[in-house]
Amino acid sequence: MLEIKEHNVKAFFELVKAGLFPVHGEGVMVHDSLFKDVDWEKVFQLAQEQSVQGLLLQGIEELKAKGIGLSVPKVLLLQWIGEVQVIEQRNKEMNTFVADLIEKLRKNDIYTLLVKGQGIAQCYEKPLWRSAGDVDLYLSKENYEKAKAFLIPLAQHIKAEDKKKLHQGMTIDGWIVELHGTMHTYISRRINKVNDEVHRDIFFNGNVRSWNDNGVQVFLPSANNDAIIVFNHFINHFFGEGVGLRQICDWCRLLWTYKDSLNQGLLEQRIKSAGLMSEWKAFGTFAVEYLGMPEEAMPFYEDKPSMHRKAEKICKLVIATGNFGYNKDESYRRKYSGLTGNFITAWRRFKEFARIAMIFPCNAPKFYVTYLINRFRAVA
Repeated sequence: MLEIKEHNVKAFFELVKAGLFPVHGEGVMVHDSLFKDVDWEKVFQLAQEQSVQGLLLQGIEELKAKGIGLSVPKVLLLQWIGEVQVIEQRNKEMNTFVADLIEKLRKNDIYTLLVKGQGIAQCYEKPLWRSAGDVDLYLSKENYEKAKAFLIPLAQHIKAEDKKKLHQGMTIDGWIVELHGTMHTYISRRINKVNDEVHRDIFFNGNVRSWNDNGVQVFLPSANNDAIIVFNHFINHFFGEGVGLRQICDWCRLLWTYKDSLNQGLLEQRIKSAGLMSEWKAFGTFAVEYLGMPEEAMPFYEDKPSMHRKAEKICKLVIATGNFGYNKDESYRRKYSGLTGNFITAWRRFKEFARIAMIFPCNAPKFYVTYLINRFRAVA
């Protein structure tokens, strides 16, 4: 990543706020001076690294509508709009693929939920402007095996299965499809136990919601279950290869959309059981301070100096890492394999966990040890 001045980063986050919570921000004063001498190429670069081009374009539209002077160069703005149009078209095509895939599975007596991705996108003001990722299907253990047997013959590329996590990746008609029989992580058994509790609530108690995707009813986890799934997922990435802003924005939009119906008691019990209350509060402070999340919509928000310091450090890590480790040099993976590759990976992960330990000194060391043990078992 090129060096980006703090002034450009501030402008970037102001646009994120305007795009993420446009209605709530109606009464928020933004001064033209904040965007004076902004290097728009750098702001656009940040948007690409964090996969939030559409969100920032929406922010630009919102602020311009409020009369804020934004001197985005015309050529760059046209390029920006062009990228967002590509994102929009890709989302339309992915939605069609998801609807067709769900219907095929149902016709073969295979029932699944859609998690993350296109389901979470429906919580945004402009769902088609959210950068799409993979198609993630969440299944009971029985349906996981049935889905594998049905889909693998249709796939053009198949990844090695992670039998411990019940995770199978494949490419079908150009789309990456990920099957999840669990939502287990490699960093914490406590998190896995909570994820298993959520799994039971979904598949045994039927606590789901749905989305009408081109006339096809696509089931999603209930808001109470999704709040934990989305949070635990990006926490796993944060302690692993790195979390991007898009994932945190997903979490914020989900909490905002269902702010009046979330079961706060159940949420608190699950977060504490997972041992992640400090992480939740720190990322909550980051969301309020840097992303414009309304305080009243962020469960367990604490306006404390210690949390603001954690939020600042989170911000620096998120910006430095990029979406899913966008800015990280992973070229060593092509040069080394086997024990050498595993040793280098373990060393790099140690350095990353050491930086995170400056924010979360209790969990980072424990998570690193658990991560090493689980990775060793996975390749053994």
